[in-house]
Amino acid sequence: MTNNFSKKKQSRVINRYSGWKYAVLIVTVIILTLSAIPTWYGELPSIQVTTSQNNKAIDNPIELNRFLEQNNIHAKEVRKEQSSTTIVFDNETDQTHARELLNTLLSKQDSITFSYVSVAPKWLSNMGFNPIKLGLDLRGGVQFLLNVDVDKAFEEQRNTIVDEIRDMLRQEHLRGVKLVQVGVDGFDLKSSSGEALTKSANYIRQNYPGWEIKRHSGYLAVKPTVENKSDFQTVTIKQNLKIMRDRIEELGITEAMVQRQGEHSIRIELPGVQDPSQAKKVIGATATLAFHEAKASTDITSYGDIVLKDNSGRDVILSKRPVLTGEHIVNARAGMDKMGFSEVNISLDHAGGKIMSDFSAQHIGKPMATVYREYTPNASGETERSEKVISVATIQSQLGSQFRITGAGSLDEAQNLALLLRAGSLTAPVTIVEERTIGASLGAENIENGFAALALGMVMTLTFMALWYRRLGWVANVALVINMVSLLGLIALLPGAVLTLPGIAGLVLTVGMAVDTNVLIFERIKDKMAEGRTFAQSIDQGFGSALSTILDANITTMITAVVLYSIGNGPIQGFALTLGLGLLTSMFSGIFASRAIINLVWGRDGRRDVRV
Repeated sequence: MTNNFSKKKQSRVINRYSGWKYAVLIVTVIILTLSAIPTWYGELPSIQVTTSQNNKAIDNPIELNRFLEQNNIHAKEVRKEQSSTTIVFDNETDQTHARELLNTLLSKQDSITFSYVSVAPKWLSNMGFNPIKLGLDLRGGVQFLLNVDVDKAFEEQRNTIVDEIRDMLRQEHLRGVKLVQVGVDGFDLKSSSGEALTKSANYIRQNYPGWEIKRHSGYLAVKPTVENKSDFQTVTIKQNLKIMRDRIEELGITEAMVQRQGEHSIRIELPGVQDPSQAKKVIGATATLAFHEAKASTDITSYGDIVLKDNSGRDVILSKRPVLTGEHIVNARAGMDKMGFSEVNISLDHAGGKIMSDFSAQHIGKPMATVYREYTPNASGETERSEKVISVATIQSQLGSQFRITGAGSLDEAQNLALLLRAGSLTAPVTIVEERTIGASLGAENIENGFAALALGMVMTLTFMALWYRRLGWVANVALVINMVSLLGLIALLPGAVLTLPGIAGLVLTVGMAVDTNVLIFERIKDKMAEGRTFAQSIDQGFGSALSTILDANITTMITAVVLYSIGNGPIQGFALTLGLGLLTSMFSGIFASRAIINLVWGRDGRRDVRV
């Protein structure tokens, strides 16, 4: 009795999946297939025009299409969507020409955005399924590599600290103190007065805890700590990355990629952009504004005042420390005043508005100067700051968080300045060290060649599997198709995933890895049948014995893919992404999907397998 019960307990049904497993498998494949479909339809370049007020030339699709046709620009589709109008084109050339033409019809408050729209059925987009984003090497466009001058930014911070220490010494009536800059990040404070050195050291410790002080006979050696410099570098790069993204959004480019490369560099990819001149001006610009108190007297103190040139070449005496800098500007719009001159209307944040309000209230009737700052590389490649006064105005009344400035030049120059101010001033100057442009035709050729290689690899693999493994070979072929569809769908679902030319190479490699999973399983099945087991038993034991080998091989490869993605950039990350995702879909299709098919076709022959 006990022996029979034990045998029943050890018996199980082989080559069977529970209903819920089939349901999960079917739902997963359907979702990934729907996600992959828009990629096969592809995308077309488009322009989205957003108007702030009624514009008959833009808001009427029929009139707008006629206007474009009159200027030899063919629009594939023009549709009105609430406050915006979307225009779809066949190529990037028509897209660029249309933008230049539409700029003549728009007001300063209107905006134009470059984008790509899917040509897949609308219901797929409504469900949230969109095509895979293509990288620069597939879509064409321009790439910039920028060097961030962190040392220059740190030098600016050091100079500010030195100025504040001088103010403190002057307020404490401490004389005979000399501040000497050392390198780009340190300074020495020299004095024969022990009191001056002690008060200076206490002031620095209290206000700048990230600075290290070493006291010597007659002077203090002050320099930043290693942690301070490291934190400053990290924060500076992150802030510059954010500002660059804001600037690109202001240009109306929606599919740009901005990321850090190395310690001091930023890489920017602008897919679909064929004319990089405007992007180059805005991305590489380091201009900002500062507001200084202007001095009516011609006397200049030893370190409290500076002299700058205005637009007419005349000297203007200013207080060295600015009242306000561009970091407090939250919005800026260019326009024309009543006299027909360009102006920039500026809005400040709360802190900036309070500073300007307090200063202007105390200086009514006195002049305030607007200073334009710009960083440019010199002949030796070093970054230099140039400054000029663009306007000097007498403060007539207390100012708030909104005011306007004039003297920025032509209307185009005022618009560029307003764009930079809206996006933010860079915390460290940047220099474009590399510029690379890939034509749209070359990108299309890369896509054609890449997918041709993928198709050839698929056909040869499918043929081999069908001839070599016969009845199990077609199962592997179905699993391989499921794998490729799942991989494309998974890439399309992941936010931020971009398909590059090396990524297509990863797709081709995935074909081999996916088949390798089935080859391992099928060879195990053949071995079990050679040992005399039934076909059903061989299937069950073949899948079980091959599983550990498959996991070992894929896990080690996955580690390689993760390392490549973490330390690589651009194309290397594209390859690592498809390699890693391909491993997941290969195991999904090779182990679970192929087992499900085999169970459905041959599972009924297994009946019960009794293990004693």
